[in-house]
Amino acid sequence: MITLTVNGRAVEVDDSDPSTPLLWVLRDTLDLVGTKYGCGVGQCGACTVHINNVPMRSCSTPISAAAGQRITTIEGLAKDDGTLTAVQKAWIDLDVAQCGYCQAGQIMTATALLRKNPKPTDEQINTAMFGNLCRCGTYIRIKQAINAASESIAKGGVA
Repeated sequence: MITLTVNGRAVEVDDSDPSTPLLWVLRDTLDLVGTKYGCGVGQCGACTVHINNVPMRSCSTPISAAAGQRITTIEGLAKDDGTLTAVQKAWIDLDVAQCGYCQAGQIMTATALLRKNPKPTDEQINTAMFGNLCRCGTYIRIKQAINAASESIAKGGVA
């Protein structure tokens, strides 16, 4: 039995191999399907979650490494009352998503960036977002949304 803390809630995962990727436990056991499977080797970013506020690829993180850590998925970003974060609002306002498949991972990475650096330069955004792939090529809108969220945070919004 492995205990995980996911989106602020302790959950016990029974009968799981400790090497099972966190992604599959999130999706198949906990029904948190916002985190997507992309490449399976941690290179595309579609499966990005936060572990102790650090963006991590859940497809290549075994649940044994996540035990005892604070895991946040895309479902756990908004407040309990449904209030969206500045990043989520910017994504909607700027209509970032095209097909949307990679966007949860993009949002998780952008959120981690803005929590660490609320006023990043374009170069810092490019560096932080490198490795999060978007087959639809919405990179310009992603950068615009991060800049818009940064401005919102400067006015008191929450990343």
